[in-house]
Amino acid sequence: MPEIEWRKEFETGVHSIDHEHRRMVERLNRLFKAVQENAGVEQIIEELAEVYAWISAHFALEEEIMRAHKYDQYPEHKEDHESLLDDLRDIMDDCQEGTFSGLDDALQQRVHDWFVEHFKTKDARLHKHLGDH
Repeated sequence: MPEIEWRKEFETGVHSIDHEHRRMVERLNRLFKAVQENAGVEQIIEELAEVYAWISAHFALEEEIMRAHKYDQYPEHKEDHESLLDDLRDIMDDCQEGTFSGLDDALQQRVHDWFVEHFKTKDARLHKHLGDH
């Protein structure tokens, strides 16, 4: 599976959010590379934990900005964030228990698709909202 390539359409126009998005893409691509190179489960778990930590921090920043601007889609946007975090936690738990066998293209595709879709829809709408203020 190819890496996530940064595209202009991912930008929100909020420098702090865009910077964080680029960093998250870098972290995800590092995870994808480890999976593609058949890294050990411990390394995959470590990469997943780093991705989870970065994403959690970024979501907190983005949610703070949404609350400050009284963003009308905040609950839905936050729910989408929570959904991904729940999925990542489940994957990490399954990896640690030795029950997750999806460290392959299916995992990469799921995470890749979530980010691309989230950037293009929910974050694009947020950008439009912030630009109106």
